[in-house]
Amino acid sequence: MTGTAAAVLVALCPLLLAGGFLVGRRTAHPRGHSDVGSPVEHATFETLHTASLAAPPLRAGLTEDTARKSARRLRSLLGTDALCVTNRSTVLAWDGTGEQHGRQVMERLAGLLETGRSTAFDCGCGDTDCSLRWGVAAPIVVDQRVVGALVAYATRDFAVLARATDEVARWASVQLELAELNRSRTRLIEAEIKALRAQISPHFIFNSLAAIASFVRTDPERARELLLEFADFTRYSFRRHGEFTTLADELHSIDQYLALVRARFGERLSVTLQIAPEVLPVSLPFLCLQPLVENAVKHGLEGVVTRSSITISAKDAGAEAEVVIEDDGVGMAPERLRRILRGEGDPTSGIGLSNVDERLRQVFGDDYGLVIDTAVGAGMRITVRIPKYRAGVHSSPPGRDA
Repeated sequence: MTGTAAAVLVALCPLLLAGGFLVGRRTAHPRGHSDVGSPVEHATFETLHTASLAAPPLRAGLTEDTARKSARRLRSLLGTDALCVTNRSTVLAWDGTGEQHGRQVMERLAGLLETGRSTAFDCGCGDTDCSLRWGVAAPIVVDQRVVGALVAYATRDFAVLARATDEVARWASVQLELAELNRSRTRLIEAEIKALRAQISPHFIFNSLAAIASFVRTDPERARELLLEFADFTRYSFRRHGEFTTLADELHSIDQYLALVRARFGERLSVTLQIAPEVLPVSLPFLCLQPLVENAVKHGLEGVVTRSSITISAKDAGAEAEVVIEDDGVGMAPERLRRILRGEGDPTSGIGLSNVDERLRQVFGDDYGLVIDTAVGAGMRITVRIPKYRAGVHSSPPGRDA
């Protein structure tokens, strides 16, 4: 079972258990005729549908806004007269009647927030117009820390209400755990991009500036053009907006990089581009291809006196775009390559290979890691497959970089 499937199963199990409470109430008091099977099947469908509407806000974390958006759905899951969602210090959202009870709820939750144990209490309401007489509170737990509570209110003590509230609170906790995992994943990707930027060879920057300087007197216009290419390349590489880009933008940055390389090596470097226009809008992780091209330059050209060639192709492959970067350089032993991809080799041996491979797998799944063909003296061929569409993967419009 994959990690994603396991997470979905974990998320649904407590919800289906809590759904039994709702099914019982709604089959005992059906709201009307339905075309969706039996009353039990209809109640189950309604429970899952309501849960699907409550989940997205919670996936954004526990805030006043997300609590307000999810509270009505969570109350519908439990079928109670009122429900409130809190963090450790205040009521974030109240849905239903008797909102005045929210003023005392944090006092009643002091023990729960300390111990993580559910509690039930008599509301002690003296208002004859208020129907709320009983409350049940269950902890919301993220990473083994109590971050808040789910409190359900009813007209009387339902024995099953305590269990149902526990299960719905546990389901909400799973959604918040997933939100935290998403934030951790984002932080990890940002850290990996920073590490990749740090790997952009200082020698390349020094050599590029030296090459530009060599044209200042002999060909000032060429020096100006190269300086603009260098500025655009570094601006793109160190941009701060978005973790994804388009294939068109990545290839444009690569073209600028290669212009600087050709300024240094001249006719020793031959570059062939074969790009299908229909794949240019495809989104992919930022700085995903440029390190592979830099790797091809390093191992295909540097230290080699003779002429070297690099071929970059991007073609339509049905539901995917296929990018191939190939050089005729020195190559490397397959075992050495495997060590690099495991992160065990010298980072200068394969510029960014393990970083790019890991990010592709994180974003698209293990089926989308780098496919590399190489041998000593046989050059290297790197194939990257990119789904044309993947939920959550889209490039951000360019913004101002601070």
